[in-house]
Amino acid sequence: MSAGIKKSPSNGSEKIFSCEEQQAKINEVKKLIGTLPDKLSIYCSDASISRYLRARNWNVKKTTKMLKDTLKWRSEYKPEEIPWKEVAREAETGKIYRSNYFDKQGRPVLVMRPRCQNSKSTKGQIKYLVYCMENAVLNLPPGQEQMVWMIDFEGFNMSHISVKLTRETAHVLQNRYPERLGLAILYNPPKFFEPFFSMVKPFLEPKTYNKVRFVYSDDVNTKKIMEDLFDMNKLEAAFGGNDTCGFDINKYAERMKEDDKKMPTMWTRGNPSLAASEPAVTGAALSLDSLKLEPDSDASDNEKKTALHPRLQTENRGKTGTIFIYNKDEDSFRIFFVRILTSVHRILCGQFLSGTLYI
Repeated sequence: MSAGIKKSPSNGSEKIFSCEEQQAKINEVKKLIGTLPDKLSIYCSDASISRYLRARNWNVKKTTKMLKDTLKWRSEYKPEEIPWKEVAREAETGKIYRSNYFDKQGRPVLVMRPRCQNSKSTKGQIKYLVYCMENAVLNLPPGQEQMVWMIDFEGFNMSHISVKLTRETAHVLQNRYPERLGLAILYNPPKFFEPFFSMVKPFLEPKTYNKVRFVYSDDVNTKKIMEDLFDMNKLEAAFGGNDTCGFDINKYAERMKEDDKKMPTMWTRGNPSLAASEPAVTGAALSLDSLKLEPDSDASDNEKKTALHPRLQTENRGKTGTIFIYNKDEDSFRIFFVRILTSVHRILCGQFLSGTLYI
């Protein structure tokens, strides 16, 4: 066995590269990307390219395609320019918000509460999700590039899941914010979530599986996870902490308005938590037409893997990957699990059978 390959118990092999090899791949991606406008060049720092390479298992061609796609999206969508006033309505119930505390590793915490859904607009919800991700990145401390997601399942039921929204959410998180997820905590999830998650373990990268924690308020052993991760005096009471203040939309709005003022500064001076001190490439403005994307070559691999599951059909969802659905003669109980699959595993684990985490 090659010294550069280590055996993985879940999916075969995982490539390990030396620092010199990693830098060589980063430089190769830089060369393929070419020159960029100054504002976009921050996404092509060594640190940023490294995240994309890790998400694509250090495949230069796939990384370049993914990064070019993101650069084009940023040029058109302009996520860093979304102001609080445009998403304030979506935020009112506290369905997603950045907490005012960090974990012990200095990672910002995004709290998510499915039961607090207050909108049927997929466009509006995705815009608010992007705003929250940009805000979390803005608040990354130097040297930190990942965040924690705290998903509170109190009061959860299947009506809170929209397949369309799940698909769009997965697409944004996987392809626009790769390797930003450090840890996902599922707090008081339905009891069948954990064994169901264990069922798909053989298809997941170890790093994917290890980024998910199941915590139950009535389980002493899992509650210790929270004590190990957080300062309990700062952690909100809903998660077993001692802070009883809870979410206050008025206070949160003021925090976000202040952060909106900081956003332009980050993009004019750079941010060490986002990028290395020097951008990878600078120069004249690059035409969006030159950011051409290669056809996705992953489809055939996914098709091969579906042979392992004769009771599943695949439905192509374009760039969002493949969603797996049961044959239409399956009973409603199995369809129920499909909705769980397309919510929890697709969002947290990237493409289900590809075993690749993009977040």
